[in-house]
Amino acid sequence: MAFEGLSERLQKAFSGLRRKGKVTEADVRDTMREIRLALLEADVNFGVVKDFVKTVREQALGAEVLDSLTPAQQIIKIVNDELTKTMGEAAVPLNKSAKIPTVIMMAGLQGAGKTTTVGKLSKYLMETDNARPLLIAADVYRPAAIDQLKVIGEQLQVPVFDMGTDTDPVEIVRQGLAQAALQKNDYVLIDTAGRLQIDEQLMTELANIKALAHPDEILLVVDSMTGQAATDVAKGFNERLDITGVVLTKLDGDTRGGAALSIRQVTGKPIKFIGQGEKMDALDVFYPDRMANRILGMGDMLTLIDKAQKNYDEKQAQEVAEKIKENTFDFNDFLDQMDQVQNMGSMDEIMKMIPGLANNPAMKNFHVDPKDMAHQRAIVYSMTPAEREDPDLLNPSRRRRIAAGSGVPIMKVNQMIKQFNQAKKMMNQMYKGNFSGMEGLMGNGISGRLGKMAMNNMVRKQKKNKKKRLKAAKHFKS
Repeated sequence: MAFEGLSERLQKAFSGLRRKGKVTEADVRDTMREIRLALLEADVNFGVVKDFVKTVREQALGAEVLDSLTPAQQIIKIVNDELTKTMGEAAVPLNKSAKIPTVIMMAGLQGAGKTTTVGKLSKYLMETDNARPLLIAADVYRPAAIDQLKVIGEQLQVPVFDMGTDTDPVEIVRQGLAQAALQKNDYVLIDTAGRLQIDEQLMTELANIKALAHPDEILLVVDSMTGQAATDVAKGFNERLDITGVVLTKLDGDTRGGAALSIRQVTGKPIKFIGQGEKMDALDVFYPDRMANRILGMGDMLTLIDKAQKNYDEKQAQEVAEKIKENTFDFNDFLDQMDQVQNMGSMDEIMKMIPGLANNPAMKNFHVDPKDMAHQRAIVYSMTPAEREDPDLLNPSRRRRIAAGSGVPIMKVNQMIKQFNQAKKMMNQMYKGNFSGMEGLMGNGISGRLGKMAMNNMVRKQKKNKKKRLKAAKHFKS
């Protein structure tokens, strides 16, 4: 999981500070040494680490920090701010041409995920800008690259311009741009060739395409799993092409995070998107502040909200709310909700975005096995339509039939029905604003503990917001 090792090391570095009321210069030095080692272990560029630690140390040794009542919190804030600054301060939007089409040229080494990213970016533009993109297949060297782009185009219902593998890529781009002008496409995405390493032939070809197409964006697609090597690749491409931004792919893999923390500092160019997974909607805008929060184990509620809204069906949500209110939520609704949650990504990642859970020790071993969700789905599919709509019909003989039909032990069927009834009761109580008895309802297992923590955080947040509103109202009156 991206940044997991770095996050753990940084938390360990801060744990000693949190236990102390006052912090000495020696404490700060020890913490800085741990931070330095954590960053180097995460494969962050040495020069970036050196500058980062120097800046944080200078600010942390200030009298206003050492003499304050909460020095540990202030040092963590300094680290958070510096992480954000290192990665670029704020999200940087795509450049857009004053007149159509906006031309986006994709570059990168072979295997970095360029073709998949072309598809993801097309989908993103269609959803956020109501775009009508044209994809140009200019990678004539990699076997099946054109076919892969065509499959993606069919999947997204986006036109793909190609001239096979026997035409010069510059000519393909020339004719592709001419077609985009005729069709009045507002975006053109050029999928270029890559190599296993930077070479003169590749760079000359890309420079010729750039000279012809005058792209508004040259996005470098970088495999974040290559660590510090990704920074060297970005530097090399930037020197030859003057890239406008970076897309970091495979951030969901076993990556140490060094590329995300180094690229902006080394190239001066922003990371604009991050790719996490193979699905076409697995592309997110890169927010340095949110990423800093995640690295420090503070969660990422804003990204979680963005993901929820992307998969949010307002009409369906209203219908579910009514069913919860009337206590008629059934197994058909359960399947729909399961689909919406799965569309947001893995449960492990979702839970770690919630402040309070992200850095909780219980989360270290938290894992939702996709097989469990598949078993639950099989159990529901083995029910008759009447049983799905009325769970009260599920007597012992029906449960035995469902167990046989879904291929799971009767114990699993009983367990799921019990959890469903508990969740249904809990949601109904929460809808009515009744939080009493929630702890007993949630049980003592890992899911119960997580539920309790989430509930406690929600209640605390509500109380805190209420205090803020009252304080603001009092200030306004005065």
